[in-house]
Amino acid sequence: MRTVLVLNGPNLNLLGTRRPEVYGSTSLQDVEALCRAEAERLGLGLEFRQSNSEGQLIDWIQEFGWEAKAGRCIGAVFNPGAYTHTSVALHDAIEGIELPVIELHVSNVHRREAFRHHSYISPVAVGTVVGLGVHGYPLAIRALHRSSGDRLPDAAPASARTGSPVDPAPDSHEESPS
Repeated sequence: MRTVLVLNGPNLNLLGTRRPEVYGSTSLQDVEALCRAEAERLGLGLEFRQSNSEGQLIDWIQEFGWEAKAGRCIGAVFNPGAYTHTSVALHDAIEGIELPVIELHVSNVHRREAFRHHSYISPVAVGTVVGLGVHGYPLAIRALHRSSGDRLPDAAPASARTGSPVDPAPDSHEESPS
């Protein structure tokens, strides 16, 4: 079974208690449950990790880069937290591997302080999900799944096979489910 990596950076272990007016009241454990349910629905394994250490995040990115190269990992959803705005090392780690990465932020960083508007990660990410709250995590997993060419398991309900709000076709006029 191929896997998807969900990687969370500094202070995301405080999700649900740190600044709930900005980040919401959902805990990181709840986010993991959302991601696990989406991965299972798509027939994927899930590795869900969090670290406050830049070096540990780099080690995991490199580890899963090798997994992707071997065909065992479809990509990573990465919420780099504050390292978004400071870490050339994380940029270089992602740039140096063959792991598709979607950068994710729970809050809309573009509506916040000016220093949060710049990302060192975006230039090496295949996409970004910003400001959709914790619901951005399963959306990003679906986007990686679609771009990987993996199919939904046969047991998936027909409604799950008819499309997704992540349809990359620019001329698509399908309605997204509510």
